[in-house]
Amino acid sequence: MSKKEEKIAQYQKAASDLKLDIDEGLIAKVTDGLGPSIYNRDAETVSCSDSSELQRVRENFLKKKLGLEEDNKILDAAIKEVCERLGSSNRNKYRALFYALLVKKFGKEALYA
Repeated sequence: MSKKEEKIAQYQKAASDLKLDIDEGLIAKVTDGLGPSIYNRDAETVSCSDSSELQRVRENFLKKKLGLEEDNKILDAAIKEVCERLGSSNRNKYRALFYALLVKKFGKEALYA
């Protein structure tokens, strides 16, 4: 099993443990899209307490990658919802799962087909 396959399996297990109901294929495709950042411990996770990081998620992922044009308040509310869904006590808010939940929330799965 390659390192990437190990990461995908790790994210799929975490999604299952958290009962996130994310398609395994979507997790794999989002992980592919993250490239080598999944191997960097800091870049692999999202810190919900870091407002500048959440702003980058909004600007770089939601707006640029997914092409969303909704008001920032709507996008920020979705980010907050994902933070809560992953759990405030969960230190491993994996970026792949975070992004996959946002993809599902906004119905953008076709971008990862």
